Amino acid sequence: MTPHGRRATSRPMTRIPTKPEVLDWITANPTLTAKRDIAKAFGIKGAARIDLKRLLKELEAEGHLEKRKKTYQDPDRLPPVSVLLVMEPDNDGDLFASPMEWQGTGVEPRILVLPRASDPALGAGDRILARLTLVQGEDYHYEARLIRRIGTNPRRVLGVFRATSEGGRIVPIDKGNDREWSVATDATHGAKDGELVEAEQAGPKSRIGLPRARVVARLGDPSAPKAVSLIAIHEHGIPDAFPDDVMAEADSKKPAGLKGREDLTKLPLVTIDPWDARDHDDACYAHADDDPKNEGGHIIWVAIADVAAYVTSGSALDREAKKRGNSTYFPDRVVPMLPDRLSGDLCSLHEGVPRACLAVRMQIDAVGNKISHSFHRGLMKSPASLNYEEVQEAIDGHPNDRTLPLLEPVLEPLYAAYAALLDARSRRQPLELNLPERQIVLEEDGTVSSVAFKDRLDAHRLIEEFMVLANVAAAETLIAKDSPLLFRVHEEPSPDKLEALRETAQAAGLNLAKGQVLKTAHLNRLLNQAADTDDEELINISTLRSMTQAYYSPTNFGHFGLALRSYAHFTSPIRRYADLIVHRALVSAHGWGKDGLRPEDAETLEKTGGHISDTERRSMVAERDTTDRYLAAYLSERVGEEMEGRVAGIAKFGLFIKLDDSGADGLVPMRAIGSEYFHFDREANTLMGSDTGLTIRLGQRATVRLSEAVPVTGGVALELLALDGKSLPKGRTSPAGRSPRRKAVKAKRRGDKAKRKVSRSRR
Repeated sequence: MTPHGRRATSRPMTRIPTKPEVLDWITANPTLTAKRDIAKAFGIKGAARIDLKRLLKELEAEGHLEKRKKTYQDPDRLPPVSVLLVMEPDNDGDLFASPMEWQGTGVEPRILVLPRASDPALGAGDRILARLTLVQGEDYHYEARLIRRIGTNPRRVLGVFRATSEGGRIVPIDKGNDREWSVATDATHGAKDGELVEAEQAGPKSRIGLPRARVVARLGDPSAPKAVSLIAIHEHGIPDAFPDDVMAEADSKKPAGLKGREDLTKLPLVTIDPWDARDHDDACYAHADDDPKNEGGHIIWVAIADVAAYVTSGSALDREAKKRGNSTYFPDRVVPMLPDRLSGDLCSLHEGVPRACLAVRMQIDAVGNKISHSFHRGLMKSPASLNYEEVQEAIDGHPNDRTLPLLEPVLEPLYAAYAALLDARSRRQPLELNLPERQIVLEEDGTVSSVAFKDRLDAHRLIEEFMVLANVAAAETLIAKDSPLLFRVHEEPSPDKLEALRETAQAAGLNLAKGQVLKTAHLNRLLNQAADTDDEELINISTLRSMTQAYYSPTNFGHFGLALRSYAHFTSPIRRYADLIVHRALVSAHGWGKDGLRPEDAETLEKTGGHISDTERRSMVAERDTTDRYLAAYLSERVGEEMEGRVAGIAKFGLFIKLDDSGADGLVPMRAIGSEYFHFDREANTLMGSDTGLTIRLGQRATVRLSEAVPVTGGVALELLALDGKSLPKGRTSPAGRSPRRKAVKAKRRGDKAKRKVSRSRR
């Protein structure tokens, strides 16, 4: 398209475009700014390209353009996601905003805020994170759509609304809070009696009477899906409201400058995240190594947000981050470790804005072995915030407007370095579990629209490999510098769990080697045996269950699952306190400033590691409970339907079936398994029918009927109809309900146990 909206033709021009025309084109087409794109837009061919090149050089020298690799960018253009300060409404009632971080040399752009009906009311002085769209022909330069408001901190309460003649009251669902809140008639937001609501404090605190609140969100039935994550937050005691002093400290932070840092802004460090990512805490770049001694090698840069520069040890922000331990992620919300001013703004590596970072430069050889590495405290500016899907599409031959200019100079070198790391990974043999991750997609009202399994793309694996390599480099550097740190520890399975896995494998006709030091390669061999068989999911789940829980410790016991001797978390300090500890240790070890690890912090690392290991488990349980409740809500409309699944667990009280289409785990109670009595064999982990001798084992295919799904508890109850495609046989029971064959079955079970004991004693 031309600057005036018409499609460019390929006919030669008799003149070179003016400088304003070129600048207009670059502003209107930020993804088509290579010299060949500009030449094509204006129909410039042949020798006229030399004149165009000269004009672009002049614009660059005059400061109007900034060359990056083979493209040009207007330095006076705002990034597509920016932090804005809302101004007073004008005479027409329109709301305008100014950019908080204007880097240009020209006139500061004017931005019109376009609120949606669902957006909260905005007023002068509000700080917002917004998505910008460049506009032409108006008396303003950008239109802004609200992503979220930041920097505000009214006290929040979650509770059941009780209507009264004067408005209503809110009864908090938090067991530790029995003080009700009063709600004025004009502040109920239309809430009905018995609804679960979210409210915020209205007006100053009063010494007498109930505190006042206004309803900000109606969540409907307390058992409805939209209430699920809020209930989990309160149920598990996850702090979700930042204290005022923490918010004030976060709001006072200013963007870090170049002082005391290396200038890394020329490196095209791109972020690659999920399409719905709220923050961007890691960026990467790779290129071929020009060292003749490392033929075929690569240089990999991984840059991580420098959270330590903003969250200093002992500060209010630090105390709150340590208390939370980590961010907690739910399908409809995130409970962050840090306030949004940091997690969504200053510590998020947004496209096109300078951001403080800690970066590691790693040199690898042609087959992925790390030769050397070095850490740097710098200032970066990411040229693009990309998502996994569009990056993979570009590599697969289908680039879009955003990825096309980056394909050759940035994305292809990333994948070349990744290919080398895959060689090293195959030699190292980390544990290769194949357990698809569920993705719950919600409608705006909080109901579940679909449950699917996320695709695992090479783009995901690339980022994982880069992050693992950076984490190893952090651990090795701090060990070499004799610095205290928190390791990510994953110990090998216990003998009991390993024996249980071995018995499961044997029942499936597979083999797990015994009598040798266990390595992940042995487990991978088992997983490969099970691949593409009916027992693949069973063996993967059983292998996962045999693993110990990873934790944080100042003592290094290695990481069994990754097959690494030394491993520390360095790459996510926005959402994990352990990574912040490692960042501070690196700052102190390199003498980069006073915001490093204090001696008193080092002395309490054992306690800190235990605490954040606990908060991590707390988040995992809350996330799992929430997922179960959402799945129960999703299935509640399908009660009575027949479904397919697989036996995933056996207990004295029944069977657990993992359903194929949703991944939900449902319970078949003993009473719903056929018409006979079933005996539970703990050692063999089976159920045996007292009349028919039918044996139910892990991994069997199951046809079930959904009999109940309770969103409040997350419980899913099933009735077993068939196993491995065969209907359950009818058992015989006496009038008293006791099986005449029960003694014979018990005798058989005793004989089986005796045989197993003899067999084990001979090994």
